[in-house]
Amino acid sequence: MRPYQTAVATAQFGAARERPGPLSEGAVPAGRYLWDVGGVRLGLRLQILLLLGGLLLLAFVPLHYAIATYSGVAVKRLRESSARALGRAVAGRLAEARAHRGPHQLSSLIESQFGVEGVEAVGFYDPNGGAMLRAGDPESVATLPAFLAPGREAVLEVSGPHGRALAIVVPETEGAVAVVVRTDTGGTPLTPLVRLFGLYATVVGLALLVAAYFALTRLIVHPLDAIGRAAERVAGGARRFEVAPQGPRELVELAQALRVMTERLLANEDTLQGKVSELSAATRKLEEAHARLVRSERLASVGRLAAGLAHEVGNPIAAMLGLLELLLAGGLSPEEERDFLNRLRRETERINGILRDLLAFARPTVPRPDVPLEPGDVRLAVEEVSSLLAPQSALREVTLTIELGADLPPVLLSREQLVQVILNLVLNAADACGPGGTITLRGQARARSAVEAGSVGLTSPGSRPVVIEVEDDGPGVDPAIRARLFEPFATTKDTGKGTGLGLAVCRGLVESAGGTIVLDPRSTGGACFVIELPTA
Repeated sequence: MRPYQTAVATAQFGAARERPGPLSEGAVPAGRYLWDVGGVRLGLRLQILLLLGGLLLLAFVPLHYAIATYSGVAVKRLRESSARALGRAVAGRLAEARAHRGPHQLSSLIESQFGVEGVEAVGFYDPNGGAMLRAGDPESVATLPAFLAPGREAVLEVSGPHGRALAIVVPETEGAVAVVVRTDTGGTPLTPLVRLFGLYATVVGLALLVAAYFALTRLIVHPLDAIGRAAERVAGGARRFEVAPQGPRELVELAQALRVMTERLLANEDTLQGKVSELSAATRKLEEAHARLVRSERLASVGRLAAGLAHEVGNPIAAMLGLLELLLAGGLSPEEERDFLNRLRRETERINGILRDLLAFARPTVPRPDVPLEPGDVRLAVEEVSSLLAPQSALREVTLTIELGADLPPVLLSREQLVQVILNLVLNAADACGPGGTITLRGQARARSAVEAGSVGLTSPGSRPVVIEVEDDGPGVDPAIRARLFEPFATTKDTGKGTGLGLAVCRGLVESAGGTIVLDPRSTGGACFVIELPTA
């Protein structure tokens, strides 16, 4: 799956779908969101419905409570007001009847008042406030006070056998009349209305939730599912983001934006693939150019050797020509002829050895991928370099000192490449110091500290890399060229005397084996090149 396709699919999926599924790579774990339930993140539709249901509860529950409370208070006040009016009316009537009727008639009138609109007890008091007669329900009669303040109207709240009640006291000329009226009738006519309102609010809320469910499904969830399926097709390899324009304007614009983004990403992918192909082709060309560069530098070194050997090979050839002329002239004894032939043979073997070494060095070595690279022996490579330089008449004027350690392990660089690197550095040192100069070639294996191993990054602490140093007593390297000394075509020699490729090729060969080659900045009065190679 392409990276950008995974990003598109992840961005569109999961938000609109309510079915549980595994979290995509890099998603935030469950429990980090408000709407995570049991490790499963709720879908958009269910989240909106839960939010809407919560809002409906916040709207209707307090309203229902307020209506029930307010209606209860209103009914209570209404009952109390009605009880006061009724108590005053009954007390006034009884007071008037006591003044104009006899005891028997008054008793009949009192009994006729019980049960009327909640009248439970009646009491008559003398002018001093003492109780004269109390009639009615015995428990209600007990709630009547035994003494009243004369000449004062009062409303007393009492607790009767049937609940809350009011005792209304009305003064008269002969004393006072008290009537106990029940206010708690055990029910209220507004209770069914409050319940009906609660049922209405519940039905309306459920209807709103159902309507919202279908509206969300049609307007949001289905378009989002279509966008998610289109993203899945793109993630599966489709080259176009196809989705029908449906739903609200915002979702249609989102689908169009995703389509444009997918087209741009696919175009960028095609461009990137083209760039990768170009880079691959350029890499192959660079590898071929590097191989040609190594060979050209090898041949350049051979040419430099051949130029120095031309004079050395010419002397034996001239001697051989003279000996051949003497042999052809005749008149020599058999012993002299044998001596001349032995001389010719020695000179011929000398020339043959020089040319054989030269050809062995110049012959290109093509590594085979199925054959492991054979480790190189530093000592043998130094000896071969010494044999190649021995016939050079120009180098006879330079002192070459070789200092090799006794225990040099094999290194991860072939013998031919070791010869090429060391020979190039020695020839450069000879050109730098000139006749009468001194070149020191050192080789040793030394243990590496943990700090050095971490800074170089080649071998582990305690290992024994091989360090090769080529030092001369020449004028040294110009500071202006030190920073780019190992770059191709960087040279301090005169035009025609150097290509500037030798050190670049040496660095490439050494670094390909995991080693390093540097110019020692601590060297003074000359140049010292330090090669460090990991052991095999």
